[in-house]
Amino acid sequence: MKQDIKVSVDAVVFGYDPDHGMQLLLIKRRDEPFQKMWALPGGLVLDGESLDDAVNRELKEEAGIRVNYLEQLYTFGKPTRDPRNHAISVSYFALVRPKDFQISAQSDAEDVAWFDIQKLPKLAFDHKEIINVAIKRLRGKITYEPVGFELLDKAFPFSDLENLYQALLGREIDRRNFKKKIAKLSILEALNETIQRKSGRPAQLFKFNRKKYFELKEKGYNFDFFA
Repeated sequence: MKQDIKVSVDAVVFGYDPDHGMQLLLIKRRDEPFQKMWALPGGLVLDGESLDDAVNRELKEEAGIRVNYLEQLYTFGKPTRDPRNHAISVSYFALVRPKDFQISAQSDAEDVAWFDIQKLPKLAFDHKEIINVAIKRLRGKITYEPVGFELLDKAFPFSDLENLYQALLGREIDRRNFKKKIAKLSILEALNETIQRKSGRPAQLFKFNRKKYFELKEKGYNFDFFA
């Protein structure tokens, strides 16, 4: 029996903005099917190309970005997910700092934009399902690995870290207990710098201590800040 199954990659790109919360990067499709509908960045894997190379190429071609953190998520393969042919999607989720670059629609997309994760438009293909799986994976992952730091500025006030975790988890956290557990790990380094945000007193800035984190990880430390 002849097979003609295409392999594609799609990327769920998360970003965080202190003023707007969790964001998701979407592209507006230039061509059919689903012309002018919003979708995840992605496309077909080329001959001789690895999956990781393919998703990084598509992110650059469609949105003009490079990501801080990239992880393979899941494979979606319903025969009807693409009206053109039987196409398997190997999906990824990525974490970026939106301020690190200027997004711009490249040759493969009509437009590109950040959307509030709670206010997404109608999406092409099965991309809503892919996004839901990615959100579930990310919410699970941040309870045992501090990947959230990939979404923050290199120097940030502690309130940004608290607000980020609340946005990722979709619920309120015990701020006092959270701060106590973070302090105990010594994975934050206090800087001799402050930031002024709208009203209130200037807030001290911190940075993520990667060396300390990897030392703890080597020892098998549990990074569940909410246990």
